[in-house]
Amino acid sequence: MRFCCACRAALSGRAWECQTCGWHAQLNDGIVCLIESEPPEAFTSENVQNFATVDPAHFWFTARNRLISRMLSRHAPQAQTFFEAGCGTGSVLRGVSALLPHLKLTGAEASMASLRAAAVAAPAAELVYADLRDLPYDQEFDAVGAFDVLEHIADHQEALSALVRTAKPGGLVILTVPQHRWLWSPLDDYSGHQRRYTRSEMIALATASGLDVVRVTSFVSLLLPAMLASRWIQRGTEVVPGREFQISSRANRMAAGLMRVEGALIHAGLSLPAGGSLMLVARRPQPG
Repeated sequence: MRFCCACRAALSGRAWECQTCGWHAQLNDGIVCLIESEPPEAFTSENVQNFATVDPAHFWFTARNRLISRMLSRHAPQAQTFFEAGCGTGSVLRGVSALLPHLKLTGAEASMASLRAAAVAAPAAELVYADLRDLPYDQEFDAVGAFDVLEHIADHQEALSALVRTAKPGGLVILTVPQHRWLWSPLDDYSGHQRRYTRSEMIALATASGLDVVRVTSFVSLLLPAMLASRWIQRGTEVVPGREFQISSRANRMAAGLMRVEGALIHAGLSLPAGGSLMLVARRPQPG
């Protein structure tokens, strides 16, 4: 169900128009606008530009998209709708659309600049300009996710609870976050991270939001030594915007190969104990 942003009445049909109070959403280049100004967590224009110019073949994005799609296929094989909160410039929507083209995609984001880039990356998706802590959906989607989003939000519990409400009973919820406090570097500060997570913290956060945890695994595990070395080198240095995405084609192929190996291990059922990122797969319980 979708509801009115003014009076909270249920909306009928697919139009963002309320028959109760007369409210209707504005459209901006095809983007559904549900808020008038960006919340304080929204990315800066520099952040958006950095992400929008990343090569879609970059090993980290392709590996994460493949992992998300595999979890969707395994744990929600009948899903027809997928919602991403904090869709950014559309990297995940583009990847999921390519790997699971049958899914009807919706993405919400609190940065209009990001959404304009997402419209190019994933033209078939419905894009919504919204505050991720106050999403106008209830039991609407078969599967939902937030990928490297929660660490940017001060009240991550409020944001996750809002995301959980968008899933249908029994629906799948997939989350990815940066892991390990000892990996903190100036890049985390520059990126606007509030925190890096431990496994136990993510499980507690999901449980407090009413989710039944299905699976938790680290990823970016085989590259963890290189990542740790890079982070130590960065300590005390000024962040160069976009540098983390600058990699030679040869290094990208090597890293992609290692990510494919660990992806195969995860697909086979292994939960990796450590890694630069953490994925949690959960389900919204059925009533009763």
